[in-house]
Amino acid sequence: MAYYIANPIYDSVFKFMMDDERVARIMLSALLKKDVVAVEMKQQEYAGLTKRNISMFRLDFNAKVRNEDGSESIVLIELQKTWLVTETLRFRQYLASQYSDKRNLQSKEMSPKGFAYPMVSIYILGHKLGDLEEPVVYVKRNYLDYDSNPIVNGVPDPFVESLAHDSIIVQIPFLKGRLRNKLERVLQVFDQEYCVKGNEHYLEVDDSMFAGDEFLVVNRLMLASGTPEVKRAMEVEDEILSEIEERDTAIMMRDKVIESKDKEIESKDKEIESKDKEIESKDKEIDEKNLMIREMARMLHDQGIPMDVIAQRLNIDAEMLKGFIEN
Repeated sequence: MAYYIANPIYDSVFKFMMDDERVARIMLSALLKKDVVAVEMKQQEYAGLTKRNISMFRLDFNAKVRNEDGSESIVLIELQKTWLVTETLRFRQYLASQYSDKRNLQSKEMSPKGFAYPMVSIYILGHKLGDLEEPVVYVKRNYLDYDSNPIVNGVPDPFVESLAHDSIIVQIPFLKGRLRNKLERVLQVFDQEYCVKGNEHYLEVDDSMFAGDEFLVVNRLMLASGTPEVKRAMEVEDEILSEIEERDTAIMMRDKVIESKDKEIESKDKEIESKDKEIESKDKEIDEKNLMIREMARMLHDQGIPMDVIAQRLNIDAEMLKGFIEN
């Protein structure tokens, strides 16, 4: 059975999807590979509906996760999504600002030492990242000694956990129908291979791709597809993307003109350099010729030959001959 769902590559749809606490827990549990028992949205930055900002959607969560030993702990999650390559450069700026935010530190009641929560950064990218071809990439910290051996005792340390963080990178273009595990099944709602022809606002997915609570994600996106506010927001995002593409095209054309001018200037510089070398060569040739004439003039003068005869033989004027002999 086919389902028509709103496309969560759009910021407005993604926001609508993650606003549902159950769906947020399903998505984050699959990404973290841990049971997220509770999740609280801390803050959000939604830049998609302003014409001065490029579309990038950010969410911060406080997640309570159940560990393998049954204990529960709090993890700070920073989730960022974009479909534009240029926006990945801004992720580090955002992360740095979060480190400096005192609201991200534990309260004294929770931690007398005041260590920050362990942090996980999640990046959902609508484009390929370098040469990595896996749809989901996990970047984890390791505790190693001098000889690169894993350290077991005292791990994890709250001080180290507050300094370093793990990252999860999702590359949407590499999903392409992969259903090897729960995470890849959940992420199928992002796979742009399922876009409805002629209308990228919607995806057509099959119920055979999902199981159990994964249908809650599908149902939420089906609800988004029929929500007027979400529909209007997608149209606005299309307009913004069109403006971005026009801007990028103008920048690209400008850069090509600049590159062409630079090549022209470089060619002129090489031409001038060649002329300079030619002039330098000729000057050197003249200097060598003058040196030879000077030596001959002195030799003839030392032999007692009259000045006018020397000048005639060497085809130089008397003033120049005088200068050669005296200097």
